[in-house]
Amino acid sequence: MEDHNYIVNIEWTGQNGVGTTSYAAYDRSFNMQAGVKPMLECSSDTIFRGDKTKYNPEDMLVASLSSCHMLWYLHFCADHGITVLAYKDAAEGVLFLEKGAPSKFTRITLKPQVVIKESDKIELAEALHAKAHEYCFIANSVNFPVNIDPHTIA
Repeated sequence: MEDHNYIVNIEWTGQNGVGTTSYAAYDRSFNMQAGVKPMLECSSDTIFRGDKTKYNPEDMLVASLSSCHMLWYLHFCADHGITVLAYKDAAEGVLFLEKGAPSKFTRITLKPQVVIKESDKIELAEALHAKAHEYCFIANSVNFPVNIDPHTIA
């Protein structure tokens, strides 16, 4: 076994001259970059005074689960002779907010829409979502349910 390290740099860009003198005084914007990859402009969600035009940590968590699942799924389809022609997901995360208490995600539902070439392998293609979920290291790292509601056509 070996560890793989992921280094992500973030830098707050919301300092507008007065710092964090009050909750309303500062902008929630920040930049995120990993190595030589393109920088992402980010913010908090709008419910936390963020910029709706920028990615927020909640978006990135849902996207991490969705993309990890997709990549494992494509891998297992290739291994089983299933030709995936198209894949899209409209993943949805539910964040529970309770005033005066820590907030948390209560579930994320992945909704993969998959088009495959082989019409006789739709059942196997659907079953491979369970295997992809089992192997997805992001799903294995969270403490809330990740549901998969797939739809496959040929």
